[in-house]
Amino acid sequence: MTRNTAEQPDSDGEGDERTWVASGFTARVIKNEDDEGWAVTMTRDGESEPVLVSPWTMGRDKKNPKPLNHADFKTLLKGARDVVTRHEAHARAQRHRSVTILDAEGSPVRVDLDIAADEDDPHAMLSAWDPVGEKLAERRVAPNFKLSSASAGRWVASGFGDV
Repeated sequence: MTRNTAEQPDSDGEGDERTWVASGFTARVIKNEDDEGWAVTMTRDGESEPVLVSPWTMGRDKKNPKPLNHADFKTLLKGARDVVTRHEAHARAQRHRSVTILDAEGSPVRVDLDIAADEDDPHAMLSAWDPVGEKLAERRVAPNFKLSSASAGRWVASGFGDV
């Protein structure tokens, strides 16, 4: 027995033939606006925009879409989670910078700049690390701080004081 899970969001993952809700996502088969075919969208719970939109197979009558089922949903869920993971990794990479310089003794020091994803309190953290991974210093800086070898060198040379 299937049920319309759009009305029962806390379901165990069953769905009607065009909607499936489980694991924090909703799969919905929709009419493709670009042509005469069908598409399926994967939307995370609580979000208005889909994470994934993909073409969907026509049914045997060549008019209506193929019904959603558990195996199809699992495949779509994997794809949607992959998209979310790549998006989050890209966002982290956009907020992180790193340079390695030599201190006064000629030892390498890695200096990282991590911009906080906080709209209410915009800032970044500047941190220095020795070759074995121990934190030497950390300082809060403006989110528009420009990390370069020169700015990192000045910070390390000043004894991790003002930047």
